[in-house]
This record gives sequence, C-alpha cells and structure tokens, in this order.
Amino acid sequence: MTGNCFFLVLVITAILLGSVPASASEEYALGIFGNANGDDTVDMQDLECIESIILGLDDQTQFADAKYDGEIDIFDVTQTELTILGKEKKLTFIDSRGEAVTVNKPVERIIALSDPHADAIRMLEAENKVVGVSSGLAAEKILLPVMSELPVIGTSSKPDPEAILSLTPDIVITYETWNVGLEEQIPEVTVVRLDISKPESIMEDLTKLGYILDKREKAEEFIDWYESYTEDIRTHTEEIPVEDKPGVYLGLYPNIWKDKTMGTDSSGDMQCTLTGGINVAGDLVKSSTSVDPEWIIEQNPDVVVLIVTSKAPSGYGVDDTAGVRAVLDEFTDRPEFHNLEAVKNERVYVIASDTRCGIQMVISTAYWAKWFHPQLFADLKPEEIQKEYLTRFQRVDYDIDEHGIFVYPALEKS
Repeated sequence: MTGNCFFLVLVITAILLGSVPASASEEYALGIFGNANGDDTVDMQDLECIESIILGLDDQTQFADAKYDGEIDIFDVTQTELTILGKEKKLTFIDSRGEAVTVNKPVERIIALSDPHADAIRMLEAENKVVGVSSGLAAEKILLPVMSELPVIGTSSKPDPEAILSLTPDIVITYETWNVGLEEQIPEVTVVRLDISKPESIMEDLTKLGYILDKREKAEEFIDWYESYTEDIRTHTEEIPVEDKPGVYLGLYPNIWKDKTMGTDSSGDMQCTLTGGINVAGDLVKSSTSVDPEWIIEQNPDVVVLIVTSKAPSGYGVDDTAGVRAVLDEFTDRPEFHNLEAVKNERVYVIASDTRCGIQMVISTAYWAKWFHPQLFADLKPEEIQKEYLTRFQRVDYDIDEHGIFVYPALEKS
C-alpha cells in the first residue's frame, strides 16, 4: 500500500470515529465480510485490522476479505469503509446454512415468505420495500396490514418461481432448510436464508438483515430492547442449580403433530434452556421428532408446554379460549398421562405459536420463565412486553387485553 493510500485511510478513519454507533452485543462474531476482527459489528477497528494484515503484521482472519475476491488488499479497506458508511454496492455475509452469499445494494425489492422474516422487515421499517408475499403472510391482516395486501407468489414452502420472477425482486428471504433448489429456479434473484428463529442466532440474523436493508440503527434499537429481557432471564436462570430446574416436555399441536416434540438444537430446546428448564427431549437427535406416549410417561416431566400452530384456534385472530382449552383438556384427559407430575400439579400450559415465531419469541420466553420459575420471575410481565412490541416495533393498534388468545390458562392479574 502506498503512503498516499494510508494517509487517505487515516483521514476517513478519523471521520468514521465519530459516526459509527455502538454495537448492541459482543457475544457473537458477526458473519459479514469486512468484520475483520471478528466482533459483532463492522467498524473502524476492522480497517486497522485489515491494514495490519496487508502489512504482514497480523495473520489473515475469516472475514478480512471484505470484497470476497480471494485477496486481502487496499480494495478490502475501501469496501470496509463503504460498509461502515452504508454506501457499499455489494455485501457478502454468511447465511444460516453457513454459506457465503453476496447481495447487490441497495436492496429495493423484497419477497418475504414466512412470518419471522415479515415481522423483522416491518420492525426495521422496511415494509415499503416488499413487493410480494406468501399466501400465509397474505392472511396476516392484523400484524401485516400493508404486506398482506401485496401480490401472492405461492405458499411459504412452495413458492412459484414464475410468480417470483414476475415481480423482479432483488432478494427473496426464507429459512435455511426450506425451498431447497430455489436458487437454481430463480438465478436472477438472490435468495437470502436467515432463519431469525433460534435464540442463539436470532440477534446475529437481525444484525445481518439490518446491514442488508440499510436499517442498522433500527436493528440495534430492537436488539437492545430484546436483550434487556432475554439476557436478564438468562443471567438469573444460569444461577439455578440443575436439580432445581424442571423437566419440560414441549408438545406440538394440532393433532396432525400429536406426540411430536422438539429435540436437540431446536429453537424450543434452546428456549427451554434459556428460561431455566431441562428439555426432556434434549438428547433426541432430531430437532423435531415423534415420540411414544410411553416415552413421555418415562420422562415424567414437571412441566408440559403445548405449542399450538396457526392451524389451531389461537393467536391474534382469535378471541375465544375454547380452542386452546380443548388442546389442554385433550392432553390432561388422556388416562395414560394422569400420573404425570405436570398433570397432577396443574403445570400444563398452552401457548400460541404466534408468540414463538421469530422476533416475537421474547414474549413466549417471558411466559416460559414465569411458568418454570414463578417465584424468581414474579415481577416479569409478558403482557406488557407484548404490548410494547406491538406499539413500539410493529406500530399496530391492537389491544391484547380485549383481543387475542396467546396462552392458556391466562396469568393471574397482579
């Protein structure tokens, strides 16, 4: 690198010093190329790191190749400068599959396929960029009043490639394992695979999406709020002795998933650990798997959480508890389960998948913490968290005191 180049870098670095916002967390290495020092943001420290690598003073790091061209040089310094300023023309990141994906910037046209992605886009105030949605999102009239009126491109699991291409999107955002082969079907469009659903990666996924959509400050604002609750819960539950943590069975409903649970590395397994429970299916190798009633009896869980999908009568579009009450009764009335500790002690709970989905997970996390450790979290108020989420981050006028069925039995009013 020439002396003039270094002088230019120093000038830009000085400008950037006062313009880069503080990051929300330092617990993960943000998988964006340009994050040379492997912390949770792309900032001026990464410029210094790349310069040291170019001079041979430091070893090459995983994300130092900001241009993602196989070389570490002055162009990586320039690319990182542009990324810090939000003026990059391309951005390469690691998706939920662990693969490098490059998006062209700015992203102006998006197709969203699933609830976690749509909720995150709306939270980031980028819904004006969405041009098409899945049929499932089109049905979400309450939480997605704008997106639900957009053209439908098929279902979330089976989108129509021709319908996608007709809307000329820049990106399609979907889950890690869904829509296999979609990249080959729509080669003109970048497929962004970010799950935005697992407690251990949801904040990193949101940060990446903030970079992709040029909404970093909005992402950081939400992450700070989200972690103010989840990290407080984690801090308390980590101190609980193992013998004082309840064994928890996570059941999936409706009946097409009867006796199906969430195993190792699933979002439910991670959420159970976070909230101070021990997932009795935590050793099962599949993230979701069917089990025999005899197996449930052998585990004899202290707590049962029944997670009902949107196909069951619960969530934002339902005001009658009959559906969730029927789910609870169906489980507790089974003769083989009468001697379960959870049934005998009336610690069987039903929760709508709406609050288990994506960034709404902060709501169900609060409920689980109260269910598992009611005395420790006596002051935690999941309903207030949900109200703030709706008004502050989704900008939705919806009174959960009057509408919606999210848990059963309801918490006693304090």
